[in-house]
Amino acid sequence: MSEIAPEAPTSPVLPVTLEGRFVRLEPITEDHSAGLAALHADAGAKIFRNSPFPGSFDDYIDAALAALKPDAHLPFVVREQGTDAYIGMSRLFDISPADRGLEIGFTWYHPNFWGGPTNPECKLLLMTHAFEICGFERVQLKTDGRNLHSQAAMTKMGATREGTLRHHRVRSDGLWRDSVYFSVLSEEWPAVKAGLEARLQR
Repeated sequence: MSEIAPEAPTSPVLPVTLEGRFVRLEPITEDHSAGLAALHADAGAKIFRNSPFPGSFDDYIDAALAALKPDAHLPFVVREQGTDAYIGMSRLFDISPADRGLEIGFTWYHPNFWGGPTNPECKLLLMTHAFEICGFERVQLKTDGRNLHSQAAMTKMGATREGTLRHHRVRSDGLWRDSVYFSVLSEEWPAVKAGLEARLQR
């Protein structure tokens, strides 16, 4: 017998600023464009080597601004608490209130912030918002099959690896992308949250 799903959340998923000890996630605006462009100019080749995008970086930012829509697609700009330095971006997208599911993705950070508290705290803030504020059941993540670093990070976080969609998309460089999927369910969230908090304490 299938489990009966609880009623879907009734409140919309709106743009909101999420604040932690180390980072702050701000809904994207035009005012962020210059700071993000500076990150790309400094280290874009390294940041996007596993996830190339078509067109210019200005096109990428314009598309993020155009995609912003409650209950559908929420791009965030990641900044450092205390200094306001620009770090990168992440998003809540493919938001489906009826199915109580969404995806975290389009995530990238300047290399100066790799390996520290940035990614664990971003995931903690985004998933706390999704599960505890918005009442969602499932948070999905995916990455390119070539991106072993990202897959390791999702596994370390405690997400469950679900499988791979082979030749899922054609990348902007003409290569096939195999997409590796992970997820966290609401019943798994307390353990995942505890692990993320423990990493931040260290």
